Amino acid sequence: MNKTTPATVPAAEAPAPLKSAPSRPEPRPERSTGSRIGELVQRQGVLAVLLTVILIASFVYPTFASLDNARGVTVQASFLAIVALGMTLVIITGGIDLSVGSVFALGGVFAAWASQWGFLAALLVPLMVCGAIGLVNGLLIARANMAPFIVTLASLLAARGMLLAFTDEGATTYLVPKDSAFAELGQGSVWGFGYPILIALALFGVGGLLLQRTSFGQTLFAVGGSSDAATLMGLPVARTKILVYTLSGLLAGLAGALNAARLSSGVTIVGVGMELDAISAVVIGGTLLIGGAGSISGTLWGVLLLAVIQNLINQIGSLNSSYQSVVSGGFLIVVVVAQRYLARSRRTT
Repeated sequence: MNKTTPATVPAAEAPAPLKSAPSRPEPRPERSTGSRIGELVQRQGVLAVLLTVILIASFVYPTFASLDNARGVTVQASFLAIVALGMTLVIITGGIDLSVGSVFALGGVFAAWASQWGFLAALLVPLMVCGAIGLVNGLLIARANMAPFIVTLASLLAARGMLLAFTDEGATTYLVPKDSAFAELGQGSVWGFGYPILIALALFGVGGLLLQRTSFGQTLFAVGGSSDAATLMGLPVARTKILVYTLSGLLAGLAGALNAARLSSGVTIVGVGMELDAISAVVIGGTLLIGGAGSISGTLWGVLLLAVIQNLINQIGSLNSSYQSVVSGGFLIVVVVAQRYLARSRRTT
């Protein structure tokens, strides 16, 4: 029998392999309109409220829109703004700093005490003491894994106790020499704007650049979003926490020193409850208490909103300053509820 060999197809007639279509990146899902509006409200809602309140107050109270009143409001707000700047960095990392009020008062007393040795001593002494308190807070929180609430509450009590011991239970008041360069730092002005205002604006400008334009700022957001994930990414979580608490102490001490220069004395009763005002301004400005999101500009608008509310209460005259706490608490509740609603709506979209 003849064996037949299977027919072979010539190579030229073999079917050409199918060419795969070039891969295209999948389009990113578009965010819903509600999500965009929610993000805008969280970032700029406080600015809209601030402008609305200023506009209404200018019509109701003619003296509110005066230049002198605006200078007084901004100078008074500058000290809280500097403290709130450090608080913003801390809260973005998911922490809290309850010691800033006592550290603020302690910085003012040490600045007034050291002012007898000159300008540099009046600035360096409070910065060193208050920065050291912030450093201890950071080390205990980052290295010993202690709760920020407990650590900074202990620092609040320790700083206030140190203040009372240094001033003989408040009986001794240290005065800043008149016509000194340090007194000029708190009382002088450029083009009608006090030096504390200019210093606060400069610090906020640096803080905004640090938060948005540097790897350190991105590390803050990553640590606040998830400390464990940031560690797995190789980010310096412990070092970042130590640094932000140290910065918070330094800024609180600087604000206290500027306040002492403005008052020409180290007043011992200032700073009580200031930590709550700073936290309120930060949260009203859109920074999440759980960390991972926030902005420097929002904190500035939050501080100004609280200052404007206080000034309006003074303009009314028939209300005392305690009503500021009522209004501030109301704003804080509304903002926190709005943040929870916006976060929930983002997860569902």
